[in-house]
Amino acid sequence: MKRIVASVFLVILVVSLVIVAFTVRQVTQEEKSLATDLQYRSTILAESLKEAAEPYIINKSTYLQKMVDKFSDKERLAGIMIYDNKENLMAITQGLPKQSTDSAKIAGASMDQDKASGDFGKINGKSMYFFSIPLRNDTSVIGALVVAQNADYIDQRVYAIWKSNLIRLLIQVCLLSVAFVVTIRWIIFEPIESVVEYTKLARLGKLEKNKEGPPFHPLFQSVFKEVGNLSRSLTEARRIAGEEARLRLEKSDSPWTTQRLKEFVAETLKDRPIFVVSNREPYVHEQNNGRVTYYQPAGGVVTAIEPVLASCGGTWIAAGTGSADKETVDENDKVRVPPNDPKYILKRVWLNTEEEKGYYESFSNEGLWPLCLLAHVRPIFRADNWEQYRAVNGKFAKTLLSEIRNIQNPVVLIQDYHFSLLPQMIKKSRPDALVGIFWHIPWPNPESFNICPWKKEILDGLLGADLIGMQTQLYCNNFIDTVSRSLEALVDLEKFTVTRQDHISHVNPFPISIPFVDRAEYQPEAKDLLEEKKELKEKLNIKTEYVGLGVDRLDYTKGILERLKALDLFFETNDKFLRKFTFIQIAAPTRSNIPEYQQFSNKVSGEVERINSKYKFNGWKPVIYLNKHHSHKEVYAYYRLCDVCLVTSLHDGMNLVAKEFIAARDDEQGVLILSQFAGASGDLRDALVVNPYNLEQVAESVAQALEMPPSEQKKRMGKLRDHVKNYNIFRWSAEFLKSLVSLE
Repeated sequence: MKRIVASVFLVILVVSLVIVAFTVRQVTQEEKSLATDLQYRSTILAESLKEAAEPYIINKSTYLQKMVDKFSDKERLAGIMIYDNKENLMAITQGLPKQSTDSAKIAGASMDQDKASGDFGKINGKSMYFFSIPLRNDTSVIGALVVAQNADYIDQRVYAIWKSNLIRLLIQVCLLSVAFVVTIRWIIFEPIESVVEYTKLARLGKLEKNKEGPPFHPLFQSVFKEVGNLSRSLTEARRIAGEEARLRLEKSDSPWTTQRLKEFVAETLKDRPIFVVSNREPYVHEQNNGRVTYYQPAGGVVTAIEPVLASCGGTWIAAGTGSADKETVDENDKVRVPPNDPKYILKRVWLNTEEEKGYYESFSNEGLWPLCLLAHVRPIFRADNWEQYRAVNGKFAKTLLSEIRNIQNPVVLIQDYHFSLLPQMIKKSRPDALVGIFWHIPWPNPESFNICPWKKEILDGLLGADLIGMQTQLYCNNFIDTVSRSLEALVDLEKFTVTRQDHISHVNPFPISIPFVDRAEYQPEAKDLLEEKKELKEKLNIKTEYVGLGVDRLDYTKGILERLKALDLFFETNDKFLRKFTFIQIAAPTRSNIPEYQQFSNKVSGEVERINSKYKFNGWKPVIYLNKHHSHKEVYAYYRLCDVCLVTSLHDGMNLVAKEFIAARDDEQGVLILSQFAGASGDLRDALVVNPYNLEQVAESVAQALEMPPSEQKKRMGKLRDHVKNYNIFRWSAEFLKSLVSLE
């Protein structure tokens, strides 16, 4: 659109310059012509009166006044003025002012030069042309006769020319703009849009079978032909991929891909749509300098679930939090996402400030989060926050029930601790709905969970689900133990089920993962690895040989402070790496309205400053702190840059940063240092597993990683990549959905 506006503006500018140039030329010629005519008429009149006036100058006869009075009330002739040789006015046509500086000056110049002269001047604000001719006797100049002609009509004529031409310009500009836009639209845009729509339908697999190619247009004949060929090739490739995916469904050892998951969902759900509910939305729209932009928020829920809906379609219900979120939805609060390649529907739920504070900031993140993460932060539970938590769960339930109103046996996937009451609310209204909830964070032991005043209500809410998914078997065990000690329910430890009020809930571990894709698919325009590293180092002004990396939300459970202290110890005990190693800490802001998080952010900033002040030398500083959101693409480049990645969570359900780092390292280099308290440590056994509270062990592991031979790095990373590739998010989704559907 901007280019069209710029093109129209350029056309208008060129046309305007041409018309203005011609108008200036026309005005100049017209002024010259009219002035010449005026001078000619003035000369004839002055010459005709000269001989009649000369004999009477010396005697100062009254004849002169009578003569000039004859020329009053003429249409263009303003009058006649006669001066003696001392520039004294001797006679003047009635109606002309006796004091005229311009006429006296021209008369004086004419007498001094003893020749006729003329020029433009003013009388009473009106434009005049004064023509003066000297009067003589036999020996000398004795006076001057001045003819005053009205010249206003010249200005009027010039104004009329400008007005006429500018009106013509305006009309031409309007007509040309309309013609230009219509031409661009009909001849260029519409054909291109038809090709774009055709290609989009081909990419999404929605082309009609009898549609052979894009609409024909002679101007783009060759381009359209190639697009048609490309689309047919894409359709055929999709057909073949679909056939292969269907065949792979029967082979448990074949890799899980987005296409295989799509085929699995189609085969398993039989066109039943999927509904996902989470607090965090997968795409946030923001106002940025008058433009609407978007980003994907950090966090395991979005990282894991978004590729599933991108593969299978469906509806994602989440809280709208972006400053431009309301601008981008339709009348039903829906928007298709991803914004640049829509594949599923995002339905936004709006929370007011009181709901946001009570449900999210307070009960969820000051209560349940520290309770489950066991991160040495005291959980805070207040009755009013609990009421807001229940109310918001009810609001989401109402929204979801509205969406599934006309759908038989809908499949509902609820995400995380924000909606522990939602399964029961949905099941009460829609017993036919298949409801699964995945608890992304750890489930604590029964003694710890007993702290919560509303533990029974939360457990009852969760047991409304048909399937409760946890990250590890340990968390499933803790949940079953918590239920058996808190509620009257029948627990089957062999099948891992809980029967409560005639409803059976299955509790199973599903270690969540990420989409494992080739670099060419993730970054089609990817540069050479060495070039990519060089550019990123130059951007960050890193000149050291080794680079370390931490990627986290700015959360006290991620062990960022402990990691920084371990790095301080590393530099103290490994001075050979001073000025040779730089650590990059990416920390995406989160929950910044909660006091504990504000205090934690200040502590991290202070620790970074302390370490940098302690070790910085000649432009080098050991820690680069990036306290802002980064896109997946940006983080991907950091993963490939570093030599060692530290994931030192104090307690974590899984931690997908570890798996993202592994997926990014197609060079099979780099070392992962992983906390034993992260769920991922149970699967990623070829990482260097550490106790994040043991600073000496973490420091020693950093040194071990930097000194590890490339051959050992390759061996470890190869095994890690095989695991993440085989147990990716598509396999996780298939296993979760398969387990859920099997319960019908």
